[in-house]
Amino acid sequence: MERLRHHLLETGYTIDGVRDRLGDVAATALAREELVPALRATADGDPLATLIRLWWLGVPVPARSVAPEVLDSGLVSADGDQVSATVHLQPWETGGYVVSDRKVRPGDPALRPDHVVGAGGASANLAQLVTRRPVGRALDLGTGCGVQVLHLAGRAEQIVATDVNPRAVELARLSWELSGVSGVDARTGSMFEPVEDELFDLVVSNPPFVIGPTGELTYREAGGDGFCRDLVRRTPRHLNPGGQAHFLANWLHVEGEDWRDRVGGWLRETGCDAWVVQRDVQDPAEYVELWLRDAAEQGTKGYAEHYDRWLAWFEERKVEGVGFGWITMRNSGTLDPVVRVEHLDHQVALPAGDYVDSVIDAITVAHRTKELGKARLRTADDLLDERIGLPGAEDPMRIVLRQTQRLRRSREVGTVEAALAGVCDGELALGPLLNVIAELVGDGEIPDADAVRPLIAEGYFLL
Repeated sequence: MERLRHHLLETGYTIDGVRDRLGDVAATALAREELVPALRATADGDPLATLIRLWWLGVPVPARSVAPEVLDSGLVSADGDQVSATVHLQPWETGGYVVSDRKVRPGDPALRPDHVVGAGGASANLAQLVTRRPVGRALDLGTGCGVQVLHLAGRAEQIVATDVNPRAVELARLSWELSGVSGVDARTGSMFEPVEDELFDLVVSNPPFVIGPTGELTYREAGGDGFCRDLVRRTPRHLNPGGQAHFLANWLHVEGEDWRDRVGGWLRETGCDAWVVQRDVQDPAEYVELWLRDAAEQGTKGYAEHYDRWLAWFEERKVEGVGFGWITMRNSGTLDPVVRVEHLDHQVALPAGDYVDSVIDAITVAHRTKELGKARLRTADDLLDERIGLPGAEDPMRIVLRQTQRLRRSREVGTVEAALAGVCDGELALGPLLNVIAELVGDGEIPDADAVRPLIAEGYFLL
């Protein structure tokens, strides 16, 4: 693996190297699973083109064009004068490499039950969510191809990685070795069984969150959303004081039930402060099509039957949609945990891990500060004050405070809140400021300081 790693780097088989070689057109076509533009871009057969065809595109290459380091790796097979990859090996944004089973494309054989999926959009989403602060012990639960460990390697003193799939652990070890990451404690087992009595400062997981009737593919399916629920409920007993957990999850939108109550109920009695963000919602048909396409089942004989069975499963449970999002938990050691559940479908600044700690801080401090009138607030640096009104009118019809960084929230406010945003500098307490503002712009009635709590929780004001 060490020889192979040096060969990959020397040949330029990196994220930037592949992007530059393929170009925008071929790269965009690959996102649609169209290979022809990429095959044209790599037709020269030079060393980098050979590696891209072999490892990324998954097509046979002439044996004479393959370097000894590749032939000796044990990750290819020879058939006459052609060599084929037995795995998918992709460069990753950390500068390392990820080894997984070969990408499945339309017309390929059915996936094996222990298929190990490569790193993709969900992996990148989780990596961008995880806190950037250094930690002692970290757990990557359900490591898959081992990609999250590549992100944790520079921040955690000790990393434990688990997976129920022994093949996943095997390929993850190759990912780490090819990436120069050592010392990972890899274990096989379900959920928290391999770490039953252990505590961690950080737990991350991209779990098998796909909701459906079969549960045939261990890397993505676990039946309903009960797996994500159980993951949330069992996590606190494995967190050190102040420890955090970050997950991706899917949850059901059921007829007659608010999804916020459903997911919020998972966090009830965990003793952890939590922030849940729904990033997308799909109707049942759209959801089924997405994951059948993911398994390359479109065009197969069983496609319509599988599609129909999946929809029937949703109908029996009165499912109206499926939500996808983030869950962040912090073991604050309080008897009064704060849970915020919200929907954010607009673009936010990435990586969210750069500021996720401050988001949790804002949510909790807004709830727990007893006498808010004595607090000294400061207006966040990234705010814009937008006013809409008729030309020449003395007062605006609408005032919006808009964040230009981080979560990029926007909120319509009244004249008192807008005036407050213009004067809060951390010098004066909130109560006296509201008194002055009420005399200047209000009707003399002093606003309740507690009305500012939502603006603190959402990051408009800092405490």
